[in-house]
Amino acid sequence: MNFFESNVHSDERRGSIEVICGSMFSGKTEELIRRLKRAKIAKQRVEIFKPAIDTRYSDTEVVSHDANSIASTPVSSSQNILLMTGDVDVIGIDEAQFFDEGIIDVCNTLANQGFRVIVAGLDMDFKGVPFGPMPALMAIADDVQKVHAICVQCGAPAYVSHRLVAGEKQVLLGEKNEYEPICRHCFSKIR
Repeated sequence: MNFFESNVHSDERRGSIEVICGSMFSGKTEELIRRLKRAKIAKQRVEIFKPAIDTRYSDTEVVSHDANSIASTPVSSSQNILLMTGDVDVIGIDEAQFFDEGIIDVCNTLANQGFRVIVAGLDMDFKGVPFGPMPALMAIADDVQKVHAICVQCGAPAYVSHRLVAGEKQVLLGEKNEYEPICRHCFSKIR
């Protein structure tokens, strides 16, 4: 028995933060749903949250671009997550880039209380700039997985979600008619 095994109490919950990031159409939400469904299969109690502004596919479900879904609770503020996290083991948070900066402290608080927190979100906006609280969430995470879509122009791993419609506003909810995944090289040529 090594040091870690001898000093771990089986009745003690160990919290963690897992971040799944990447461009649009990379499978972030798909991976979040997969992890949450596996937790449910393992008889863990799961609660999922999403920003109330994300109503693209459903008001009350987290839905991937491939139409897989899982029931969720829409919230207007990150602080609401703390208020609604009851008797659960695993907390999922989708589209974290749309939350206020308080989401960082919320995730830290939950992990420190012993919850497994799984967060998915865009790491960069359509300009290739780090998006909202995602860089800080990646910095405090126990594990970060960056997933990649395929560049629609050349087939390389995608780097960013290129906006196809006019506008400089950072938040513009959309999907295939508004955005396409492209690689760093193709993004540089367009810019």
